Amino acid sequence: MSSEPPPPSQHPTHQSSAGLLDTQQARDRSPSPLRGNVVPSPLPTRRTRTFSATVRASQGPVYKGVCKCFCRSKGHGFITPADGGPDIFLHISDVEGEYVPVEGDEVTYKMCSIPPKNEKLQAVEVVITHLAPGTKHETWSGHIVSS
Repeated sequence: MSSEPPPPSQHPTHQSSAGLLDTQQARDRSPSPLRGNVVPSPLPTRRTRTFSATVRASQGPVYKGVCKCFCRSKGHGFITPADGGPDIFLHISDVEGEYVPVEGDEVTYKMCSIPPKNEKLQAVEVVITHLAPGTKHETWSGHIVSS
């Protein structure tokens, strides 16, 4: 039998200022949706909107406006109301019909408030009523149509 002391620990420990032992070993973590810059969207899409918000929006009045901009790859755009006022947010899931909206399209829509504070508005049940003249329109399946 040797009188040598046991080998030092693989993970050195030190006394913290609180008097607790800390290890410098990396701890296993559970997966988190916030790790890796994946942040859940706070905007309610048609799939995540509550039933009561959908009912309130569908019972509301129909407004008219013009599509200010829409980016299919980002999945959203804005509508300029016909009566003036601030621009209204438009999510891709709320567009009805076969065409992707483009700048200048005349649309009708209903409005729904955006949680959590319900201070801003979002357009829902958006229907393109007149395609902007002289522009190319794309269908959701990818076909290009000239108007």
